[in-house]
Amino acid sequence: MSPTPEQRRAARHQLGTGPGAPAARRGPSGGRKKPITVDAIVDTAFGIVEAEGYDALTMRRVATALETGPSSLYAHVVNKEDLDELLIGRLCAGIDLPEPDPAAWRRQITGVCTQLRDQYLRYPGISRAAFAAAPSNLDTLRVGEGMLAILLAGGVDPQIAAWALDSLTLYVNAYSLEVSLADSRGGRGDGGWVVSRDELLRRFAALPDTFPQTRRYAAELTAGTVHDRFDFTIGLMIDGLPGSR
Repeated sequence: MSPTPEQRRAARHQLGTGPGAPAARRGPSGGRKKPITVDAIVDTAFGIVEAEGYDALTMRRVATALETGPSSLYAHVVNKEDLDELLIGRLCAGIDLPEPDPAAWRRQITGVCTQLRDQYLRYPGISRAAFAAAPSNLDTLRVGEGMLAILLAGGVDPQIAAWALDSLTLYVNAYSLEVSLADSRGGRGDGGWVVSRDELLRRFAALPDTFPQTRRYAAELTAGTVHDRFDFTIGLMIDGLPGSR
């Protein structure tokens, strides 16, 4: 008897993500199409997110792109949440983890956060798939393990390191989502809320006297690139950790 999707999912969590057994194609075109595998589903899902954004990603949309029905996907992927986990796992698999160095742990943890950010920004809105999910994919857990090891090597207390890991990854997820939303709205050409720095400065300058600090420090409030702000925030979070200096 063939393993159920749930059993295959459990096996992926124990042995790592694999292609899985291919699902046979049926019908007159079955022999001419590539078989359905976990890797084929994940590749197709990434293509949809890259071209249309994460909001467009549904099991039915993936099935349509693969020229099959949703039931063919469920032979390999339990549900949309399982697909989300596979997507984040694939991105995490591309992250290089350094050997923890007590003398360079701050730079190392910043580097991992930056890699994770850059992976998310390749696919508009994909970091939404990482929210409110307890990681069980081995590739995702590998990144958490590596980050925790870096923090511990820096002399951070284990409980503080555990909570810092949660806070850092949550910030990276939220930052990546906001950038994706801003890019999407800024490219619509419909006069949405995303405006230029010059326009923001103009609006701040026109504020009434009840906003004295915003008017006075408008340049500071609008300074820097989004990545400048990312680096600042990650640095601020790490500098607040009671580890070795």
